[in-house]
Formats: sequence, structure tokens, C-alpha cells
Amino acid sequence: MLGDCLERMKEIPDGSVDLTVTSPPYDNLRTYNGNNDQWGEHVWKDVIADLYRVTKDGGVVVWIVGDATVKGSETGTSFKQALWAMECGFNLHDTMIWEKTSVFAYDPRNMRYKSSFEYMFVFSKEKPNTYNEIKDRPVKSAGKKLSGNKGRKPNGEIRKGKSFLAQPFQARYNVWQRAGNDGSKNPHPASFPYQLVTDHIISWSNEGDTVLDTFMGSGTTGVACVNLDRKFIGIELDKDYFEIAEKRIKEAQDKRESQLF
Repeated sequence: MLGDCLERMKEIPDGSVDLTVTSPPYDNLRTYNGNNDQWGEHVWKDVIADLYRVTKDGGVVVWIVGDATVKGSETGTSFKQALWAMECGFNLHDTMIWEKTSVFAYDPRNMRYKSSFEYMFVFSKEKPNTYNEIKDRPVKSAGKKLSGNKGRKPNGEIRKGKSFLAQPFQARYNVWQRAGNDGSKNPHPASFPYQLVTDHIISWSNEGDTVLDTFMGSGTTGVACVNLDRKFIGIELDKDYFEIAEKRIKEAQDKRESQLF
């Protein structure tokens, strides 16, 4: 869908989206071909409220966001958005971190450490219907029998559990390491890594589910949906990026069809 997401979302029926994976404009950190002057609290509040409307009971919204620094202070917009989502009825199911393994140079005169992460807020409408746990963290004690201790009681005593055989891999932590966009392979100035999107789609949806990206950009979420057999709705305001997204998604569809047939 080409156009303003607040207008185009009106065309999406209530409770019809299983998962949203999106990254809204981060304050004024990017110009987006001059379109971000329309962005602000008056917009993101309505976007989040309408996301609650279109999300199914048990559906999930992954909201990837960071903050600008203005006059020496971070804006805190990301936290405001998370709190607003809760006011709209969402659960703050998880606060995840995208840790960037490649970070641009910084100016030490700003008297702050180099920023290397962004928030990935996972909002859920009630309890999530789907959780396909990604287990890719190697276990050193794989094959050994371990005690099933479940932490401590309020009085400090250990909660006993059944012993179990350690598996080769455990579920990953909620800090995901992925390289940041360096601008050389994607024409969009703030695209997120394909694998980051893919992992969220795998985690929170199943084949045939409907995935939404309200700020589609160059179409990375759409490409991932094609490759993972999900239905996709993408909305983009900027015509140039929209055309790039259309082209990338069409190429992904053609490639997948050629592999299937």
C-alpha cells in the first residue's frame, strides 16, 4: 500500500493481523527523502492505537526503535511509545535488544559511550498465540544429566525440580547480535537486517499467517514473508522507497516460484 499508514490502515479489518514487524522513524535521526517532518507524537500514538485494533487476540507487534539525542539528552521517545502501547491495551511481553556488531565512528566530545543497540519492544494482545523458540545457543554440558533446580524461593531456599538431560542447544537470550545497516547494500538509510526480521517472523508467527509492516521502507519484511510463506501487508509513504520495495518483493516471489516449480 502506497500512502500514509494512518489512512491505509483503515482498510485493514479489525483483528486480522497475526504479527507486525516494523521500525518507525526514530525521532528525526533520518530525513527519509524529506518526509519525516510529518512524524511526531501526534502520529505514533494513533499508529499504535490502530495497531491494537487490527491485531488479533494473541497477536504480536515487534516495534524496533531508538532515540535521538537532543541538547545532550536522549529523547526517551522509545519508552514513551512502549508505555503508550500498554495504555492502548497491549502487554509489554518482552523488551528485547538489537545489539549491533558493527557501529559507526562517534565523537568523544559528546562525553558518552558509543551507542551500539536499539530496542525491540514485543507487544502482545493478550497472551501470544505463537512462540516458536529459536534454540541456537550451544550448551557445554550437552548430553549430561543436570539437576532441575528452578531458582530460589522468597526465603532463599532452592526450588527443587526433576533432573534432565542437557540438550545440544538452548534458547537464545533476548539480546540479538546483528550487524547494523552500513548503507552500501540497501538504498534505504535505516533498514534493519534481513536475518533480524526473519527471526522475529519465525518466533511469533506460523506459515500462512498475516504479517504487517506499517513503515515498509525498502521491503525487507515483505521479502522475508515471501521466503517464509507468510501473507504480507506493507505500507510506505515515500514513493521512491515503495517502488524499491515492490521490486525487491517481486524478485523474491519470482525466485521462490522458480525454486518450487
